[in-house]
Amino acid sequence: MNDIRRTILWVIFGFSMVMLWDQWQIHNGRQATFFPSPRPAATAQAPATPGSGTAGVPAPSATAQPAGAAATPRAVPGTSTAPAAARERVTLTTDVMRVTFDTLGGSVVRTEFLKHMAKSVTEKSTDNFVLLESGPDHIYVADTGLVGGDFPNHKTVMTFSGERTLKDGANELVARFESPVQGGVKLVKTYTLRRGAYDVAVTHEVVNAGAAPVSPQLYLQLVRGGSSSGGNFLTNPTGTFTGPAVYTDAKKFQKIEFTDIEKNKADFQKDSTNGYIAMVQHYFASAWILPEGVKRENFVRKVDANLYSVGTLSPLPPVAPGAAQKVESRLFMGPQEEKMLERVSPGLDLVKDYGIFTIIAKPLYWLLDKIHNVLGNWGWSIMALVLVIKIAFYWLQAKGYESMAKMKAINPRVMVLRERYKDNPQQMQQEMMRIYREEKVNPLGGCLPIMVQIPVFIALYWVLLSSVEMRNAPWIGWIRDLASPDPYFILPLVMTLTTLLQTALNPVPPDPMQAKLMWFMPLIFSVMFFFFPAGLVLYWITNNVLSIAQQWLINTRMGVPPEFNLPKFS
Repeated sequence: MNDIRRTILWVIFGFSMVMLWDQWQIHNGRQATFFPSPRPAATAQAPATPGSGTAGVPAPSATAQPAGAAATPRAVPGTSTAPAAARERVTLTTDVMRVTFDTLGGSVVRTEFLKHMAKSVTEKSTDNFVLLESGPDHIYVADTGLVGGDFPNHKTVMTFSGERTLKDGANELVARFESPVQGGVKLVKTYTLRRGAYDVAVTHEVVNAGAAPVSPQLYLQLVRGGSSSGGNFLTNPTGTFTGPAVYTDAKKFQKIEFTDIEKNKADFQKDSTNGYIAMVQHYFASAWILPEGVKRENFVRKVDANLYSVGTLSPLPPVAPGAAQKVESRLFMGPQEEKMLERVSPGLDLVKDYGIFTIIAKPLYWLLDKIHNVLGNWGWSIMALVLVIKIAFYWLQAKGYESMAKMKAINPRVMVLRERYKDNPQQMQQEMMRIYREEKVNPLGGCLPIMVQIPVFIALYWVLLSSVEMRNAPWIGWIRDLASPDPYFILPLVMTLTTLLQTALNPVPPDPMQAKLMWFMPLIFSVMFFFFPAGLVLYWITNNVLSIAQQWLINTRMGVPPEFNLPKFS
């Protein structure tokens, strides 16, 4: 029974490590090693001109369309006969980001974060991280406009006015984009960027310059090229998600795979009066947020080959001739800093994807953040958090180690029985069970404590993997980025040694094949950690060292002196 228990635990450990390795490969833009997902067939596509308004205009909502109003086709609506303003790109700079707008629709076509580098500091790059971008190789933009008639939209050239740089002492930077009158309507977009903030206040003012009432619908959408989010539940059970998402109070955070949009199988709440729509990726996200109580219809759609959008349509009340109607909203574009996301909007913190262990991961992150507030270093904070968890689970894990110590104490007798009854398995099992009863040993006694702790340590793994705070965060000496692999492989070597030391302290399985497997498995999976982020390796080393100390202490207390069971491969 002990051999079966040990084999089951090794299989669980091995399969978990395989999945973690595949996920790390996907995070680095490579195909999964063990369970690769099928790649969609490439579709021929002409490269898009930067800022060319590749994303089509969404169709108006049928439920909100006023009687007698003509539906807008997906093609580009007609333009005003008034002379069009000259098209240009306008860049606004605050203390935390540089935002580029295209006067074609007043769309956001580029965001550069001044406090986040594009690459690890170990690669000696000085480029800032860019999230939204409109270029020949990649499209990721934020569009808005009106539908429900021949109204201004994100393909209408607008006129810019306002400052371009946040001045010293100022807290706000305002940009105004005004469209010509089109279909009897003028649209004015006002973006207000604030010092230290990644969320932008956006006001849409609809001015009726015609002679009849109008009832347009406002659309807010995020458009980007599709990319795999990394497999299915079997191969990627808690993988960081890439793609559109919709949040509502009723159904909470709803992820939408690009492949589901392609197959027209996207499942999410469409009608709502709260929440947001978002585009999510590792470490960063963007989101459109309407005020609570504003009626909206959420949508996702395929815009072009490998180009998708997620958005929301909000009907406006009838606007009388000469009158105006304003709609307030916010556009978030920034890092997934959990405390900041919670302040911006309810539920926005869920774009930071912890997978199925969110309920455990969020308290762990909270505790990690509190420890960091005291220590001021994420590396030492990781080690301190593992120590706190080990203390919390000390009694439970001690039961497991006590069971292992008892098994180790009776192991010589078990080996004698195996040799004596090797030709009579049934008799051997009966004698082994007799010994277990006499010594009051439960062969599965160490299994439950380990199984209970697995979700906690997997949740901690994803906390470290998903937290943008680890990007370019130094620890000591040569570790200058906890989100990148150790450049000199020192930590992975230490982790390998501690894993082998822990293996040597465990009882030797009676079966020679299992004994060899017990040594080969840690070696094989230690190799994977050579390419894992330094913060994750540091977490594993700390856990190994504390486990070794605890096991040594318990074995000594129970009169089973620690001894190293070295492998015999002859």
